[in-house]
Amino acid sequence: MATLTRAQQESQATWRDYLELTKPRVVVLMLITSLVGMFLATRAGVAWQVLIFGNLGIGLCAGAAAAVNHVVDRRIDSIMARTHKRPVTAGRIPPSVALGFAMLLAVAGMSVLLVFTNELAAWLTLASLLGYAVLYTGFLKRATPQNIVIGGLAGAAPPLLGWVAVTGHLSAEPLLLVLIIFAWTPPHFWALAIHRKEEYAKADIPMLPVTHGEHYTKVHILLYTLVMFAVTLLPFAIHMSGLLYLLCALVLGGRFLYWAWVLYRDSRPHAAIKTFKYSIWYLFLLFIALLVDHYMIL
Repeated sequence: MATLTRAQQESQATWRDYLELTKPRVVVLMLITSLVGMFLATRAGVAWQVLIFGNLGIGLCAGAAAAVNHVVDRRIDSIMARTHKRPVTAGRIPPSVALGFAMLLAVAGMSVLLVFTNELAAWLTLASLLGYAVLYTGFLKRATPQNIVIGGLAGAAPPLLGWVAVTGHLSAEPLLLVLIIFAWTPPHFWALAIHRKEEYAKADIPMLPVTHGEHYTKVHILLYTLVMFAVTLLPFAIHMSGLLYLLCALVLGGRFLYWAWVLYRDSRPHAAIKTFKYSIWYLFLLFIALLVDHYMIL
């Protein structure tokens, strides 16, 4: 079978390719934390306009940042097994078209936020977009093995954005939610980086397992997991949440510590990718526990 020309590949782009540009699975997890941030901000219920259009605006801006990531990382993506078929890397969508699509999403998202929520929520969302698309993807990812620690702040913003979309102001509670995701990000991502170490090395990306070795990374995963575990107890300590959340945080965090220890000891096969997969469920269930606890009458 003859190899398709680039023009032929580009002509085959479908709506699924444009959806893939937005990294929908990542955006869905972000929107879950944004939703939780909204509902935690009030006990009176969230206005439907803010609920629908606030999350729409945040999701559109997150999708825009993801599309920029596809363009900037297309050389890296071509080397890595899990990403080499992405639409920009495979040539189905030209980089210029992907960037135009990202700009369209960003403008639409900002417009929706400005009309239906408030200026602070809109500008914080823009800052998060730029932090991920420009600071992390464009610079930090290639500059330092601490890239995911520093750049993780942008990915930790959604619960804060949801909270501010409802209230219009900052407070300690949403910043604590940001801190939880910020502490979760290194053990989550470094577990994947260990699993994909050879590919990151081939792509010349200074991920921690590449620059400092797997043992060093496993130690830091364990340490960050301990920090994360402690941080997740703070909502109960400041009376932001109750006993249900505390129980869930202890059980879920204990399981995360178990996987971090298994990874450190290398006592089970494929521990890195199993730790990574558990970390996704962990964050989802932890925020659901926060939400349920918030509306429970104890």
